Amino acid sequence: MKKIVIAVFAITIMASCNENRNQESTNNSTENMEIMEKQEKQKIEALLGQYEKSLNTSDAKLAQSLYAKDGIFMPTEAPSGIGSEGILKSYEYVFSQIQLNIEFFIEEIEVEGNMAFAVTSSKGTVKIQANGAEAPEANRELFVFEKVDGEWKIARYMFNKTEPRK
Repeated sequence: MKKIVIAVFAITIMASCNENRNQESTNNSTENMEIMEKQEKQKIEALLGQYEKSLNTSDAKLAQSLYAKDGIFMPTEAPSGIGSEGILKSYEYVFSQIQLNIEFFIEEIEVEGNMAFAVTSSKGTVKIQANGAEAPEANRELFVFEKVDGEWKIARYMFNKTEPRK
């Protein structure tokens, strides 16, 4: 009987140790995933910073370089820029009409594998190239990102005005 009790006790301890190892492994795996997700979000934040720079410097080539080759730019009250050349032409047109001076505010970034999205808002001023008039500019934006060859790119981008035009 004593041998049976010792055997049961030993099995119980071994099972408990194995359960602790499994829990530690799960905790480590969760921590690693959280660190990786944080790193991916930081890369997307950096991409959004580059995008903001392209808008404020009217750099259509830089804006184009931030998109996936099959990306789509969907500006308010204008045709969509589809694919690399369409995106470049859309930004060249936009920048021929206006000069932006805006700042992005990131409200949410979610990453799921090789896809991600961000919800942002922006605020600043817009200068109309035709007459030099300046006005407040405010938008809310939705970005969809795709990881292409290990690098985040804009796959889809849409925005709309949050303040009425005057």
